[in-house]
Amino acid sequence: MISNSMFKNTVLFLVLAMVSCGNSIKNTEPKTETQKSEVQNDEKILLEIKTGADNFDAYLPLLKNKNVGIVTNQTGILSNKTHLVDFLLEKKIGVEKIYAPEHGFRGTADAGELIKDGKDTKTGLPIISLYGNNKKPKPEQLTGVDIMVFDLQDVGARFYTYISSLHYVMEACAENNIPLLVLDRPNPNGGIVDGPILEKEFTSFVGMHQIPVLHGMTIGEYAKMINGEKWLKNGAQCDLTVIPCLNYKRDMTYSLPVKPSPNLPNDQAINLYASLCFFEGTNVSMGRGTDKQFQIYGSPYLPVINTSFTPKPNLGAKDPLYKNQICFGEDLSKIEKVKKLELKWLIRAYRTTSMPKDEFKFFNDFFTKLAGTKKLQQQIESGVSEAEIRKSWEKGLSDFKTMRKPYLIY
Repeated sequence: MISNSMFKNTVLFLVLAMVSCGNSIKNTEPKTETQKSEVQNDEKILLEIKTGADNFDAYLPLLKNKNVGIVTNQTGILSNKTHLVDFLLEKKIGVEKIYAPEHGFRGTADAGELIKDGKDTKTGLPIISLYGNNKKPKPEQLTGVDIMVFDLQDVGARFYTYISSLHYVMEACAENNIPLLVLDRPNPNGGIVDGPILEKEFTSFVGMHQIPVLHGMTIGEYAKMINGEKWLKNGAQCDLTVIPCLNYKRDMTYSLPVKPSPNLPNDQAINLYASLCFFEGTNVSMGRGTDKQFQIYGSPYLPVINTSFTPKPNLGAKDPLYKNQICFGEDLSKIEKVKKLELKWLIRAYRTTSMPKDEFKFFNDFFTKLAGTKKLQQQIESGVSEAEIRKSWEKGLSDFKTMRKPYLIY
């Protein structure tokens, strides 16, 4: 006669044996919708996303026996953390020049800081700055380049200047008959499409095209749209090839392996960037000079909501707004991920800022460049509700989504 304990041990042994042989006991009951979703999410995790840089079988043959120029920075890495420049040199690809965007090749410069030309200390390759007065490569800076490679990590916001650099590189390539190879990377803000559409008269380096603040595209898709919509000078189009990501879908969560710029230190900052960047056009700090850049906001003229902080010079902010002054405001570093362009913090700050009337100036001229329109400032100053402001974006967003459809890859 088999005892209960012997029976339990026998069953446990059989289960362990089946698992060790790679089998499992299947639950034949139908899965709920929640369970199906969990399985699908698990399958997504198992399929490792490969960036365009990791999809090297698709682009190495195109670079063989060519003199190559590369537009990249610290984000241009493969999954094994090897930098693209080093990888190509290891593969005996003839890299001739590096072109660096805002923040420089190593990504350590302040926003708006002048980046000088130089040499990469590791490889000895010349570095040409594409910032300041030289946003577009000059013909003499392209001499000897047979093909250009573009590999920068974008964050999906109109005023993040890597897509402006993309525009100028495409234009230079078109004018100098140089093919362009864009190595695509996921958009960490996924498919969020939101915000006011830029009006043409407010075009600047922080807003090159008539798109919303959050465009919901990868940088490869964006390159296709620049080309297809003929946004380059004189309607030119460049010889463009996009190397796509593999195993990627727009709704997937994607965490960046390195900071895309000094003041976007983590996923939370990247997610809140588009919403809090509007404070750059106001008298409110969005955390430069702290370790919570784009995760807090405040000023000496705001009430304490749940935090106070004192900006001090640090990497990426040598002279932050309100340096060494205590600021009062709100800490957003622990809130849930936002899925739209949030206006509530901007509106709240405007309504609760307390300054002497003769000194009060909440908005500065940069705000209109960021918004791409005068209407947003006018709406906030007139007390228009957030719901009404968002309603005023609807037609523009609908038209944009229709326009971008032909250029989507994922």
